[in-house]
Amino acid sequence: MKSSSQSSQLPLTGVKVVEFEGIGPGPLAGFHLVQLGASVTLVARPGRGALPAEMSPPTDSLINRGKHRVTLNLKTPHDKAAAIDLIAQSDALIEGNRPGVMERLGLGPQDCAKVNPRLVYGRMTGWGQDGPLAQAAGHDMNYVALTGLMSLTETPGHPPILPPTVLGDAAGALGLTMGIVAGLFASRSGEGKGCVVDGAIVDVLALLAPLVQLLRKGGVLEGTVTSVFHDSPFYDRYRCADGRYITVGAIEPQFYALLLEKMGLSDVDPSQQMNRASWPALKARMTEAFASRSSSHWTRELEGTDACFAPVLTLGEAAKHPHNASRGLYRVTDEGDVETARGLRFLPLVDPDVFKSPQ
Repeated sequence: MKSSSQSSQLPLTGVKVVEFEGIGPGPLAGFHLVQLGASVTLVARPGRGALPAEMSPPTDSLINRGKHRVTLNLKTPHDKAAAIDLIAQSDALIEGNRPGVMERLGLGPQDCAKVNPRLVYGRMTGWGQDGPLAQAAGHDMNYVALTGLMSLTETPGHPPILPPTVLGDAAGALGLTMGIVAGLFASRSGEGKGCVVDGAIVDVLALLAPLVQLLRKGGVLEGTVTSVFHDSPFYDRYRCADGRYITVGAIEPQFYALLLEKMGLSDVDPSQQMNRASWPALKARMTEAFASRSSSHWTRELEGTDACFAPVLTLGEAAKHPHNASRGLYRVTDEGDVETARGLRFLPLVDPDVFKSPQ
């Protein structure tokens, strides 16, 4: 997963985490911690998992790679004792069960605090540990819908949409990871006490909302007013002659002016960018212009400029895109599967080369 030279630079090297097998965001949070340098032990259940076989990640899948796997039946005294021993030696714990399940197993926060008072106990759920929906089942789109964020994708005549498992599950995992890291920082300083991180997906999504709440306050989201993000010609996705889509997001005036120039729309006055009455006609012109040429043509014309452009790529294409490839973001396996190759990079604050003596 990581070379020894990389490990020495990762901030969580030496941190031990025990992860109790779950689905979705919990395992992803564990994977994030592996990418940050932590040693993660995955406690798996005997038998098959909760998901349909077609959706169950294999034991050697990317999300489990780099984790040490042990299989324990937590309902037996011997295996429960083994789990408690792991917890006693760990700095953090991840579990993704419904509220009360770990307590009934005798592995809740109070039980774990008896053997490890410095433990950071990460709880990954959709609705949280309390509240009217705490015991209800749910999945990614349910959580996004309840927070109001899914409604922001709705446009006249088109239902709200979102990419599967990205906004809710993946953001929830990232939020839990942040919470665990913050908890580790606290447990290793001051009084050295552990804590419970209530990693509810709805809570994490609320953390993501302030920017759109700011826009709503300014009158550009929700309600009947036309929106830059729904109705403007300069922030949208367009279909090209080859049936592929491209995106433009030229909100700033100077970027908008450049977009018009690159598209050859010299008769359009850039100073009238926010004249909402002109948007429908201009959007029709831009729709026709983009549809007249292939997506590859527009990529050659616009990519890498300040016109705020990107083509809509498949996952396979994204792995091969020059920018992503240069940053080493993805790898493609021999079987053709796309995998994320790394997480955040951690580099020295000062380049050691600057201290080298001249040759």
